Amino acid sequence: MAPTREQILETLAQVAVPGGGDLVSRDMIRALMVATDGKVSFLIEAPSADLAGKLEPVRQAAEAAVTAIDGVAKVTVILTAHDAAAKGGAASKPAPTGEPPQLKIGQHPQPQDGPKEIVGVKRVVAIASGKGGVGKSTVTSNLAVALAAQGLKVGLIDADVLGPSQQLMMGTKDRPKSDDGKIMDPVVAHGVKLVSIGLFVDPDQAVVWRGPLITGTIQQFLFSVNWGELDVLLIDLPPGTGDVQITLSQKVKMTGALVVSTPQDVALIDAHKAIDMFQKVRVPVLGLIENMAMYVCPNCGNEDHVFGEGGVQAEADRMKLPLLAAIPLAREVRVAGDAGLPIALGEGPVAEAYRALARNLVERGLV
Repeated sequence: MAPTREQILETLAQVAVPGGGDLVSRDMIRALMVATDGKVSFLIEAPSADLAGKLEPVRQAAEAAVTAIDGVAKVTVILTAHDAAAKGGAASKPAPTGEPPQLKIGQHPQPQDGPKEIVGVKRVVAIASGKGGVGKSTVTSNLAVALAAQGLKVGLIDADVLGPSQQLMMGTKDRPKSDDGKIMDPVVAHGVKLVSIGLFVDPDQAVVWRGPLITGTIQQFLFSVNWGELDVLLIDLPPGTGDVQITLSQKVKMTGALVVSTPQDVALIDAHKAIDMFQKVRVPVLGLIENMAMYVCPNCGNEDHVFGEGGVQAEADRMKLPLLAAIPLAREVRVAGDAGLPIALGEGPVAEAYRALARNLVERGLV
């Protein structure tokens, strides 16, 4: 039987690297492939050409160690070197002497024995949707500040690595800092602790990463951030039912998930799939949130159900889940989000809807 990726990574974690650490802790393993016939291949990627010139003994040791694993038929190990920019990770230039080491964002997943709790964090709640365009990130940012206004200590992870938006909606460009190059301090915006890949990358450049780098970054955001004491950590998920959602269920002990949908049938189809996915990975669905539930004309007061009416309530009833809130559609929501001032900070029907949602979650003991 061919070995697993986890077995190989555990073995490579025993291969020391000059200067301290090992091949796994130094995040030097790339393109690890394990075929069903026992053939294994991977790259050892050094951060510089100078270090790569010293790693041939390490390459040989890695090849010998993996060859000794039961089920391995053949091992191919290639030694290479790239600078930080070429790797696709968001890394800073080396810090000048006397300054704290700079933090590298973008790493591969680390081996872990099942879901873990985050030290100091009481509850972890994911905000999810089956499809994009339903306002999930807007709901997340506004819920975060509404919960903070209730007196809770709130953290927020923007887990949509390929399409980060929380740095804009929360109105911050500050970059998380690190004293040791490993553990980062989150930024604070509107009383909420925040990390987002959008705080590390050029806003005009796409984040072009494959799944392992994305899931490794999420793991880093979960366990390599100095969150301190939090009542709740909200996680703004990317839409759909892919790698990030599965990674969360495998890596962190979650309180549950909130599913956001608009009332229209095309959104509800995908919302149902999101609920089904969480049930399959044994993450409780705490309830549904209906976004863009209705539009109230600011001039005449007429209420128009632009995207349909009653659909999310019907889905909640069918799945025996609570409908936790119905958030109105309003131009002010878009304006406030673009300005980095979530509408829940102000007054009006939408702000009150978010405050009611926050109170509802607190009263139900969900946050």
